[in-house]
Amino acid sequence: MSSSVAAPLDVKLMNMTATVLFLGLLAIGAVATVRWVVRMPAFDIKGIVVTGDVSHNNALTLRANVTPRLAGSFFSIDLARVRAAFEAVPWVRHAVVRRDFPSRLMVTLQEHQAVAYWGSESEPRLINSFGEVFEANVDEVEQDTLPRLNGPEGQAADVLAMYHVLAPLFAQLELPVEALDLSSGGSWRVELESGANIEMGRGSVAEITARVRRFLKTLTQVTSRYGRRANAVESADLRHENGYAIRLAGVSTTVATVAVPKK
Repeated sequence: MSSSVAAPLDVKLMNMTATVLFLGLLAIGAVATVRWVVRMPAFDIKGIVVTGDVSHNNALTLRANVTPRLAGSFFSIDLARVRAAFEAVPWVRHAVVRRDFPSRLMVTLQEHQAVAYWGSESEPRLINSFGEVFEANVDEVEQDTLPRLNGPEGQAADVLAMYHVLAPLFAQLELPVEALDLSSGGSWRVELESGANIEMGRGSVAEITARVRRFLKTLTQVTSRYGRRANAVESADLRHENGYAIRLAGVSTTVATVAVPKK
């Protein structure tokens, strides 16, 4: 017959302490090993491959703007900070960054596509195709016929949307829109390439569009009475309830009011 004798309490405590110490040493060793591996020169960032839209930025520009902000190895580098560094470069709208084992970063860039100038002519900014305002060297804009848009801060997308509605209407009479302005009070004004100013007043997109359509529908008839073409308009005020007022070049300084019958 065999019997077991329970180990004294102090022996149990010693065994538990030894086990905890052993596990603690293993954990410390594991952490130290990981840190050592992470810091190995083999895992230093040795290259950054950039793809996507890079028409406004070359390798030299990107290196000068981004490299000073990078810190860490392949495993420790903060990808969010790398993305932010690329997105701080002029013309870059969005960046996607991923690791490429063992020592490279892969970056895909999306650039802003400028579709209009925004703000005053003295300090112009740009609007991209998403209606977002961004700052960049305007001398690098490839198109030389971008419209000038202006309005309260935060409403660039609304002004751009209105431009896309109105520009094709004026183009039907070969009257290119050079500028569109939204005042702080909500009043719209178009400046044509000829220099003519068209006051359209306040209202929804549908209301403004209806006024412009009525104006353009009868404009040729009105200008032909004076032997002029549509581009002879120097100014027009569409804020009248049942018509509009226009001034024609070479006719007189008198503003003529044209009644438009209601439908």
